[in-house]
Amino acid sequence: MKPCFKTIVFGVMTVIMMSGVCFCADAGTKKQAPPAKPVDLPGWELVWEEEFSGTELDASRWTRCKRGKPNWKDTMSTDPKLLTMKDGILHLHGIQNPDTKKDPAPYLTAGVTSKGKYSFQYGKVQIRARFKSAQGAWPALWLMPERKPKPGYGEIDIMEHLNFEHKVYQTVHSDYTLKIDKTNTPPKSCHTPIKRDDWNTYGIIWSNKKIIFTVNGKPTHTYPRVPKLGEKQWPFDTPYYFILSMQIGGGWVNGSGPTNPDHYPAGMEIDWVRVYKHKNTGTQEQKDSGM
Repeated sequence: MKPCFKTIVFGVMTVIMMSGVCFCADAGTKKQAPPAKPVDLPGWELVWEEEFSGTELDASRWTRCKRGKPNWKDTMSTDPKLLTMKDGILHLHGIQNPDTKKDPAPYLTAGVTSKGKYSFQYGKVQIRARFKSAQGAWPALWLMPERKPKPGYGEIDIMEHLNFEHKVYQTVHSDYTLKIDKTNTPPKSCHTPIKRDDWNTYGIIWSNKKIIFTVNGKPTHTYPRVPKLGEKQWPFDTPYYFILSMQIGGGWVNGSGPTNPDHYPAGMEIDWVRVYKHKNTGTQEQKDSGM
């Protein structure tokens, strides 16, 4: 981890120099996404949305991700040049570090989280995004629990992309998948083909019985609750928050080869984030969400 229609007008690519750091941006008219599905979806009510309007991140909703030991955030930086907003698009930049004396990280990236500001339990999530690929680039849209679930660890990866691949990964993680399950039963993830350089909409439909992953509105994988496997198999009955992250490097993404500095700057663009609940179906906990 928008009620408007957008139109891309491709401009001439120009290079913007910022304090010695090179970023690529479209010149000319608005850099916006083409029309997506309507905001209103049959049977669903839009309950939260992020348009990324204006030029600054809404601090009442989002916090910049800070540097940490895990691979996904060991290049994070709060440098304002690494996160920009323009024409309703959030840009999370990934660059080669121009000053390793000031900061020893070889690369610098940006990410945002809604932790402590917005979380939700069950519903339909849609996030429209695209990326500028690079060897070593690892953009991700995901969910983490606001509070540690009693059954243990839980994570919902709505989308992860590696390097120049023409597919995305959609996965759940838990104490069950990481420590108990030796046969991948039920399957925890899928690999879904995409048009890599296009705008795509990544999502889930999440109920108390299953998580359905989607790409461009089409179901790609279902992870079910299986009571006989024990409570650690399903730590997904608690509010989760968004993380929208751009990362460079790490054990997984570099499995196919080292990060190539010649491929940067790279990054991820996010058009909008939407959360829906079922209409007129009683409590969401009792509803087995469908398409």
